[in-house]
Amino acid sequence: MTTIELDIAQTIGVAAVLLVAGEFIKNRVSLLSRYFIPGPIIGGLLFSLIALAGHATGLFAFQFYDNMRAFLLLVFFTTIGFSASFELLKKGGVGVALFLAAAIGLVVLQNLLGAGLAAALGVHPLIGVAAGSISLTGGHGTSAAFGPLLEQAGAAGALPAAIAAATYGLVAGCVIGGPLGTLLIRRNHLRVPGSPALAVPGGAGAGTQGAEPDRSGSSHGDTVMYASILIAVSIGAGTVLVNWLKSLGITLPAYLGPMLVAALVRNIIDWRDGALPLRQFDVVGNVSLGFFLAMALMSMKLWELAQVAGPLLVILLVQTVLMFAYGYFVTFRVMGSDYDAAVIAAGHCGFGMGATPNAMANMHAFTAVNGPSVKAFFVIPLVGSLFIDFFNAVIITGFMNYLK
Repeated sequence: MTTIELDIAQTIGVAAVLLVAGEFIKNRVSLLSRYFIPGPIIGGLLFSLIALAGHATGLFAFQFYDNMRAFLLLVFFTTIGFSASFELLKKGGVGVALFLAAAIGLVVLQNLLGAGLAAALGVHPLIGVAAGSISLTGGHGTSAAFGPLLEQAGAAGALPAAIAAATYGLVAGCVIGGPLGTLLIRRNHLRVPGSPALAVPGGAGAGTQGAEPDRSGSSHGDTVMYASILIAVSIGAGTVLVNWLKSLGITLPAYLGPMLVAALVRNIIDWRDGALPLRQFDVVGNVSLGFFLAMALMSMKLWELAQVAGPLLVILLVQTVLMFAYGYFVTFRVMGSDYDAAVIAAGHCGFGMGATPNAMANMHAFTAVNGPSVKAFFVIPLVGSLFIDFFNAVIITGFMNYLK
């Protein structure tokens, strides 16, 4: 078998081509756009299929430069840390805090269910975590970030399993959201409040960012440099923190230190009413995530997915039932058991199984028929953009350390 080795420049170059190819295909295949399948996932999967063909025929294999991918992971989680503003959580009111609590509860249940079913089905419990909050609440970005870490902990095939589960979740979350909201309205005889529709935070296509105003307060060039400095300092200080704790016998993943330092810096700046380059953090996070996703999927070994495909499907089907039941019995009641709560429950299906854009799509489709819900369109984007990734990463880390 011929091994094709790519250095750092070639690895980045191939990843860039895959990013463009993925977006090109996504924009021309309506099914991919409808379910918000990320462009890097599409391009990366195409390349992994080529690698699969090389493995199956025994003709060729690829070897990539992996150190850059590790650095991009640190950058991505550092930008997540900068999104964790507890001042905004306080300003968001009771509704935001309640939905965050409901979302965190679902994260814990998804991992408990996934790990338990995986053990019962005879596969590594961390495969269940890959089919838990990593891929469902977390989505493709979190899947690509944690998949290799799960494999290092002994769960063979965790990365392709997580990517497959995340793709399943995007579709399943959109499928069950509308029926859940409709069932809640009929069973509880709910009426739409008479308030007029207001502007939706982030617009109809809001992603995981955009629920927070920019507070940079300086020129674009200055804020790019400011954002880069804050990210670099947080990464450096975070790695020092991780190494110091390791010397004391406390082992943390490399990404967790920079993320926690970034969250601390963010909240100190909030406390001092300082300026924050929020849009620049968003850009840096999106660029690092896009390249990381492409690089992660380039090196994905699809043939390892066959070993866990059957148990993975069982786990995902049960996770779908859990999401529907959780939205019906928990989210709806926690959020007030009214029409707004029904819309939030429908959105939580997209949020808890896929991503914030899927939640927005669920709620737009639902409210277009049943009437507006200002509260739902405020609460879900705020939690999705500012808090859930932070708490999800911490909880996943705890499960990994316990189960490995």
